[in-house]
Amino acid sequence: MIVGAYLGLFLAAFGAATLLPLQSEAVLVGLLLSDQYWLWSLLAVATLGNVLGSLVNWWLGHAIERFRDRRWFPVSPAHLEKARSHYQRYGHWSLLLSWLPVIGDPLTLVAGVMREPLGRFLLIVTLAKGARYGVLALATLGWMG
Repeated sequence: MIVGAYLGLFLAAFGAATLLPLQSEAVLVGLLLSDQYWLWSLLAVATLGNVLGSLVNWWLGHAIERFRDRRWFPVSPAHLEKARSHYQRYGHWSLLLSWLPVIGDPLTLVAGVMREPLGRFLLIVTLAKGARYGVLALATLGWMG
C-alpha cells in the first residue's frame, strides 16, 4: 500500500510535467492529508517525478529539430521561432517558471530546442518544482493545523 502510494505520486508528477494534462498536486495533498506518509519523502518523490518528466520534454526539444521539415511536424516554423525568441530574450532563468500550468511544460521543451545545458536545466527546474511542492505542502499542513 505504501509503495503504491509513492509510485502513484511519482507517476502523477512525472506525467504532469510532460505535455499530458495530469495533476500531481491533488495526489500530493491527498497523501499529506492522510497523515500516513513522511513529508520529506513525499516532497522528494513528487519533485523527482516532476523533474524527470521535464527532462523528457528537454530531450524531446533536443530531438525535435531533426523532424522540422516533415509534413506531420506539430509545430509551425513561426511558432518555433517565436518560442526561440522568447527563450533567448529571457534566458535560462525563465525555467524558474517551469512549475506554472500551461506554460511550464512547453518552456522545458523549448529549453531542449535551445540546447540549454543539462546541468543548469536540472538545477533550475529542480529548484522551481521543489519549491512549488514545498509551498503546496506548507499551505496544506498550515490549513490542517
